[in-house]
Amino acid sequence: MKEKIIDLETKFSFQEDLLQQLNKEMLLQQRQIDALSLQLRRVREQLSELLAEDGVQHAEPAVDEKPPHY
Repeated sequence: MKEKIIDLETKFSFQEDLLQQLNKEMLLQQRQIDALSLQLRRVREQLSELLAEDGVQHAEPAVDEKPPHY
């Protein structure tokens, strides 16, 4: 019985450590996603500004619109 308890405590300890590692990794990934989202937003803003300077109207393509080769 004592061996089973020790075995369960050991497994629990490893699981707890793994959970902490996964949590840290998830936080790191979320920070990377946030940074990439910010960069993408800035690039879109710069592109819009450049297009506006050239007098190009940027319109979102229609969802159901087929490409010209169809």
